[in-house]
Amino acid sequence: MRLAFDLHMHSCLSPCGGKDNTPADLAAMCALAGLQVAALTDHNTVGNCAAFCAAARRNGLLGVPGMELTTSEDVHVVCLFPTIEAAEDFGRYVRNRLPPILNDPAFFGPQVLMDDESGVLGEETAFLAGATDIGIYEVHALVASYGGVAFPAHIDRPAFSLLGNLGLWDPAMGFPLAEITPHCPPELLRRPDLEGVPLIANCDAHYLDQIPDAHQYMDLLQATVPEVLEWLRRGCR
Repeated sequence: MRLAFDLHMHSCLSPCGGKDNTPADLAAMCALAGLQVAALTDHNTVGNCAAFCAAARRNGLLGVPGMELTTSEDVHVVCLFPTIEAAEDFGRYVRNRLPPILNDPAFFGPQVLMDDESGVLGEETAFLAGATDIGIYEVHALVASYGGVAFPAHIDRPAFSLLGNLGLWDPAMGFPLAEITPHCPPELLRRPDLEGVPLIANCDAHYLDQIPDAHQYMDLLQATVPEVLEWLRRGCR
């Protein structure tokens, strides 16, 4: 089956996410845009993933629990998981590898935990905007140990990206694919170190109006999260 997807977006739990990006409204907007598979990937947390996946089911959408991890090198990596339980286990691990400081909502923005009907459950106090002490060479195997798949985010951006911060794609990092933005410069795709690297484009939406209409598709045998992850492991084939 051919399914429209986007695998990188943020809720109001990300300090830079819009306050209207509740898990429920995010799922509803994805469905209105014609998406059939969508992942919630807040910065260094999976706290709103259960609510998003529940709201996604109500909207006929396959919700994928995930996180946008910030490595010790300040590289953003999208991490996706087969179940809420696996994602939450990973979330607890990551929380212990964040800096031991509190978020400043007035400066960085609030980090709002919500249920699947836009009810406020509280605020996350950890400093989610910071970098973990997890190195980029650790990420692939670490995420795989939780049954998940990881890939570097928006590699064509100058900041918080693998190429922007480290300067090269190293196959030894183990990632099966990479993410580019929808407006990736064509010359970047001609880099020798990216030859043969599968690429997908995701929206990285922080606000509801940044969710695009359906325009890219994956072919799966069945609409399940494990099938989505296997498609990614195969290099989007």
